[in-house]
Amino acid sequence: MTRRMNQQSDVQEGRILVVEDDPDIRELIIAQLQREPYCVDSACSVEQARREMADTPADLLILDLNLPDGDGIDLCRQLRSDGYEGAIIMVTARDTAIDRVLGLELGADDYLTKPFEPRELLARVRNLLRRFRSATAGRPRNARVARFGPWRLDIHHRRLIGSDDRLVMLSTAEYRLLARFIEAPDRVFSREELLPERSATVAFDRSIDLQISRLRQKLGQEPGGADTVLTVRNEGYVMPGPITFE
Repeated sequence: MTRRMNQQSDVQEGRILVVEDDPDIRELIIAQLQREPYCVDSACSVEQARREMADTPADLLILDLNLPDGDGIDLCRQLRSDGYEGAIIMVTARDTAIDRVLGLELGADDYLTKPFEPRELLARVRNLLRRFRSATAGRPRNARVARFGPWRLDIHHRRLIGSDDRLVMLSTAEYRLLARFIEAPDRVFSREELLPERSATVAFDRSIDLQISRLRQKLGQEPGGADTVLTVRNEGYVMPGPITFE
């Protein structure tokens, strides 16, 4: 494990764990992250990453899929099942659609394929940390469940709980949308705010509308659930309050 801190700032804005077995790539990523006021740790195996996360969970995990003692996808799945709420960026040389979909469905928040532009990685780290800090700012530190409308959201396991305790699983994209609404009830979010990583094109491709539609279908399984997320014409989407946490 290597711990690096930006010496130009006394204020650290997040802990990042880089899990990568290739020393050249690992050092490249660390050097780029040191441009920002982050505390950067590193690990070169699944076992070492588990020890690091058990000791002090990182705010963001940069995770290679091909590790000498296991698969990054399995580690991602285990961390999410254990209740890890931080951001996860998968970085891999594997460029198949099934790998990307599987990684995102099992809890990754973003996916980069090698070779990648280091500045792009840094931009995605900034966006994810900003989003996750915002998402947790308005809720109690130890909250495990958010109540809204007829639903409860299991924050740690990223799933909906109905009035009869029925479980409804959420994709990563659906959970991210729901978490964004929960952090700021009664606020109207534009499409660009809901999908910042695609802010340059989201107004044209309308992919966010499809994601909202899929989320509404799941919310609509409870009476009144379809009105949990409302459309505000020419502005975006809003979730009416109140939101309570347990």
